[in-house]
Amino acid sequence: MYEESMNTVLQQEAIRFNKLIVEIHSSLSELRRALQGLVVMSADLEAAANAMFNNQVPDIWTKKAYPSLKPLASWVEDLVERISFIQKWVDEGVPAAFWISGFYFPQAFITGTLQNYARKSKIPIDTLAFDFHVMKKEAKDIHARPSEGCYIYGLFLEGARWSRKDHELRESNDKELFMQMAPIKLQPVAKRVTPSEGIYTIPCYKTLLRAGMLSTTGHSTNFVLALEIPSSHDESHWIKRGVALFCSLNY
Repeated sequence: MYEESMNTVLQQEAIRFNKLIVEIHSSLSELRRALQGLVVMSADLEAAANAMFNNQVPDIWTKKAYPSLKPLASWVEDLVERISFIQKWVDEGVPAAFWISGFYFPQAFITGTLQNYARKSKIPIDTLAFDFHVMKKEAKDIHARPSEGCYIYGLFLEGARWSRKDHELRESNDKELFMQMAPIKLQPVAKRVTPSEGIYTIPCYKTLLRAGMLSTTGHSTNFVLALEIPSSHDESHWIKRGVALFCSLNY
C-alpha cells in the first residue's frame, strides 16, 4: 500500500540482501570449480579463498554488503539473522518492534517512519523530528505496533550502562565494555523543541569504527542518528567517556 512506507523499506532491503546472497553463491561456486581445476583461479577468487582461510570476509562480498567489523564466522551468523528478520517480515507482516541492527540501510527505515506519520497527519515531513522514549519492557514483550512512530531494539551501549531501575544512564559496571540497550520508541513530533537538560544526545553508529563517508544518498556510511537518553549528568560528563550506541559489535 502507498500509505505504508515500510513496504518500500522492506522492498529495498530485500533487493540489497538478494544481491549479496547472489554474489556469495556465485563466488563460492566459482571458487569450488577453481579449486577442482575446472576454471582458472582469478586474483579475486584467490583473495577470497585466503580471506576465508583467515576467518575474514572476502572483499568481493564486503563490496555488496552492509558495514561490519565482524570476523567471517560471526559475519555469516549475523547475515543469517538479518535474512531471517526480513523473511519473517515478508511472511508475517510489519513487526511490532524493529531490529534496527538488522537493516542494511537503517536511515531509510527512519525516514519511512517519518513519512508514515507525515502522510497520516498531513504535515510536511521536514517539520518533523523524533521524541525518544526508552521502554521499560523487553523487546520480546512488545506484541503490537504503536499507533504512531515505532519501537526499535538491538542497539549496544558503550561507555555507560542503562539502569532500568533509575531509568537513566549510569556509569559502566567493572569489566563491562558493552551492554544491550533497552528498546526505544521513536515518536514523530511536529516542530519539536529539543530539551535543554535531563538528556544526553547520544550518537548511534552502525559499527564501532565511529567514522564514515558521505554516500551518494546524502547519508553517512556509518552514522545513523542521534538519540536523546535520560540522564541526570551534564552531556559533557558522557562525552568525556565517549558514550555511544552501536548497531553491531566486532565479534
